[in-house]
Amino acid sequence: MAKVKPKRKSTWVDMTAMVDVAFLLLTFFILVSQFRPEEVVAVTTPSSTADSRVPEGNLIQITMDSKGRVFFGMAGQTNRVTMLENLGEARAIEFTEQEKEAFSLLENFGTPLKDLKSYLAAGKDARKQYNETVEGIPVDSANNELEYWIRAAKGVNRQAPIAIKGDRSAKYPVFDDVINTLKELNENKFKLVTAGESGGQVAVVE
Repeated sequence: MAKVKPKRKSTWVDMTAMVDVAFLLLTFFILVSQFRPEEVVAVTTPSSTADSRVPEGNLIQITMDSKGRVFFGMAGQTNRVTMLENLGEARAIEFTEQEKEAFSLLENFGTPLKDLKSYLAAGKDARKQYNETVEGIPVDSANNELEYWIRAAKGVNRQAPIAIKGDRSAKYPVFDDVINTLKELNENKFKLVTAGESGGQVAVVE
């Protein structure tokens, strides 16, 4: 007598719960993720074997590009607004709410004070074009605006760490001016940002 093979039944799995979990995870990561804005200036940092990570939070960062231009920035939108208000109070400059809002979105900038208001009023494309030719924040002894910004940033948080990020082909005299500015303000502790062996940013404690 011939054997009768039983009919195969397809396995059906309800994927509704799995899809719901996937969308919940996707929504969670979208809400908690912070997208870093495009950097104003491209910098190729020197490499090192250090493994300490660059601190975040209230970090104050001074950047020097290969052309010897100096850029400045502070982490946190609220911190930036307070820093701008501190600078305005010290230099007798009034900033509107629109200017404060525009400034809060600047991760770093190299704008001299004489051009700051026009820079904040410009559109994104105009700012990008301006950044390509801007002279950077003055650090010379006759007009050291970097000192003003460091004071204003430290007024936000006295304990905020300072990091210096310099291009590996940056000019030494500019680096020397930056270090001397920190010394004059008794800011003798800072970090030098370098590129780690894995390609990520690390900080070398000075």
